[in-house]
Amino acid sequence: MMKSRSFWLSLVLLGVFLSVTRGWMDSAGSRRHFSDAGRLQQEESGRFEVTRRKVLYGEDGLHASCEKKYCGRGSKCVVNKDTNQPECRCVEDCKSSYMPVCGSDGKFYENHCQLHRASCLQRKKIYIIHSKDCFFKGDTCTMASYSRLKSILLDLQARRRSPPSSLATDRAAQKRFLVEELFKHLDVNGDGRLSSSELAQLMEQEDLDDDLLDCTLEDLLRFDDYNNDGRLTLQELYTAFQVVRLSLPEDQKISVTTITVGLSTILTCGIRGALRPPIIWKRNGIILNFLDLEDINDFGEDDSLYITKVTTIHMGNYTCHAYGYEELYQTHILQVNVPPVIRVYPETQAQEPGVSASLKCHAEGIPNPRITWLKNGVDIMPKLSKQLTLLANGSELHISSVRYEDTGAYTCIAKNEVGVDEDISSLFIEDSARKTLANILWREEGLSVGNMFYVFSDDGITVLQPNECEIRRHIRPEERIFTSYEEICPRVEGEGTQSCLWASAVNVRDKYIYVTQPKQHRVMIIDIQTQKAIQSLDVDPLPTKLHYDKSHDQVWVLSWGDMRKSSPTLQVIPEASAGEYQHVIRTPFEGVDDFFIPPTNLIINHVRFGFIFNKSKSAVHKIDLETVTHVKTISFRNYSCVPQAMAYTHLGGYFLVQCRRNRLRAASPQLLIDSVTDAVIGTNSDVSGTPHVSPDGRYLVSADEDSGRIKVQAVTVQGEIQLIYDLQTNIHVSDLTFQPSFTEGNQYYIYATSHLQTDVLFVELSTGKMNVLKNLKDPITSKDWPWSSHNRIMKDSGLFGQYLITPAKDSLFVINGKQNTLRCEVSGIRRGNTVVWVGEV
Repeated sequence: MMKSRSFWLSLVLLGVFLSVTRGWMDSAGSRRHFSDAGRLQQEESGRFEVTRRKVLYGEDGLHASCEKKYCGRGSKCVVNKDTNQPECRCVEDCKSSYMPVCGSDGKFYENHCQLHRASCLQRKKIYIIHSKDCFFKGDTCTMASYSRLKSILLDLQARRRSPPSSLATDRAAQKRFLVEELFKHLDVNGDGRLSSSELAQLMEQEDLDDDLLDCTLEDLLRFDDYNNDGRLTLQELYTAFQVVRLSLPEDQKISVTTITVGLSTILTCGIRGALRPPIIWKRNGIILNFLDLEDINDFGEDDSLYITKVTTIHMGNYTCHAYGYEELYQTHILQVNVPPVIRVYPETQAQEPGVSASLKCHAEGIPNPRITWLKNGVDIMPKLSKQLTLLANGSELHISSVRYEDTGAYTCIAKNEVGVDEDISSLFIEDSARKTLANILWREEGLSVGNMFYVFSDDGITVLQPNECEIRRHIRPEERIFTSYEEICPRVEGEGTQSCLWASAVNVRDKYIYVTQPKQHRVMIIDIQTQKAIQSLDVDPLPTKLHYDKSHDQVWVLSWGDMRKSSPTLQVIPEASAGEYQHVIRTPFEGVDDFFIPPTNLIINHVRFGFIFNKSKSAVHKIDLETVTHVKTISFRNYSCVPQAMAYTHLGGYFLVQCRRNRLRAASPQLLIDSVTDAVIGTNSDVSGTPHVSPDGRYLVSADEDSGRIKVQAVTVQGEIQLIYDLQTNIHVSDLTFQPSFTEGNQYYIYATSHLQTDVLFVELSTGKMNVLKNLKDPITSKDWPWSSHNRIMKDSGLFGQYLITPAKDSLFVINGKQNTLRCEVSGIRRGNTVVWVGEV
């Protein structure tokens, strides 16, 4: 016979809950909660993982003790005396407690610890099953009968004495009142304990035998005599009827935890009380307990939440509450600190005396790093003057007129509360008659092929140096591909002039440019060093979009099949940076309308998953980029959303999904996907339009093409999305890009083009200040650019570049982003809407 001390808790953990005939045993909140839990338990789970450079954490000494060694349930960390290394071993014994659970191996365990210990010892997964079989094997009093017994007892007591009207809205207080009155009624001799004879006496008086199926009042003693003394106290009756008293101190309602990326953390729920039900954890309203997540995969004996290898996607709010008591909850704010990561530019430069020189250092981290400079190991701060100045919060070291003594190694150091990073930018001062090797390398190699825009137009490929608006190389349509000796743009029969047609191009590690030729059904590879076409790859008909996946060094190719997009396909070119003799791999995905692969940045340098949109389907399909396989489908059916575009920020791990416009109504708000749970967590407030995310993930810019409205949001260090401002413009945005600010560190401008108008809009994100560059001539018509909605692109020049380029119908415009002015117009370049920047990455 089973002897249970907190029997109701075991029932909750088994997922089997007492049915209530007249409502006393469950609240509406409990029923709703169980419905949500059951639904979520059925959903597939997974997550979008980002990884960081090992240099950020270091490995020496990281696991020197058990302090940072994580062991699963049923095991504990001990230091091996022989190796002096931490290792996990099964626990030798468990605390004495009776909270029975059923294991997946069909056995009955006295508590969770015993189950997990058995799992560890047997080296096999044993989990709690949602079944009552091991509790009631051979028992005539079933769970349903026992539940009905208690329901009838409460109903009878309610008839004898109804709860006062002051408790009408508090069901927990009503139940507590009825249980206390029931105890008084059963305690005939008034000794504060219910004996077997008193319970039998009531059975006889009430004549309940026919109604109680196979259970009697004495089963209360069998199942809920907590101390097994043959008597029931009021506290034990509270246990039997799940009368729970929970508390959470006012100063613990919000708990802030700050953790450094790459480490592990434990969130412990502060809700306390006798008979506390199991703790339910949520993130963005999604229950985590039933999801099989890689980094949130364990709930300890005290129902704590374990997060291993914390990344920036984990930042945000987590809530905990006892099962069935959602009104009392604790909010845990998880803040993730990131050590600085920096990039300097240029790594080496040579200048002649008297000219100006700039050394730039871009640093990212959480909190924002503080930047300092050393020259040959000595702090430059005391030497600052009109000639030597720091700009943009130290991000740029500017020397207005260099002298020979300025030659040296300049070290940029970025620090924040959790780390430091540094790099060196070298400056050589030599006159033209005394050129050193460094001078020659910088001037001859650096400027000959790097720091250029490669523009693909009707007349071939134009290599443009933006600072001087100088065309450095023009690859004409009749030039030949090195390996096949075919013409770059074969002559089309019936056309008078030989012209090219391009759709999309990508830069592969500053070594090669891959560019699509839709009418030739091929992808051409340009060698950047020699500035020549070295190979063409046959792909499926009408290749229209390329994306370079830096994490796996592969180029993804989307082909339409025909202009009606009737047979679209996705192909992959592996080992893209290897250059010559490439080949194409066909993917198993069909009906692909578009795809999205999240970008990398200084902090996030590896991406595991991408997404595919199916034509006219209210869903996105998550794919593994390494194995090129389908992982899961995320449905938008509840939102009637057919995805059109996506964006991603690693801060909080949010995907933003733009839905296709419905003809019968205005644009739908963007949807938000939490990459930790792969769940749709609702709409992005009332924000609609195409989403764009700044390179550091801090700013979300959404442009509604039809209304001209641009909404700018920021992601806080607590992972919350907040609206900064709402801009009403007359620009119907075609394309938009981010330009790092030259006056303020960790800030950006946005530059936006119109698909109809001649004006270019630029906005300072930190202030919302807008301005317009006017009359940049008519854009390419949509008819002449059928490959995407971006019929007028805006291309920036990388992390340290100050120039941007945008095409008009028959020319190119170069914009000086540092001065927010038009630099020049390069005429005679028709349909130059495919542009690649080659420079620092």
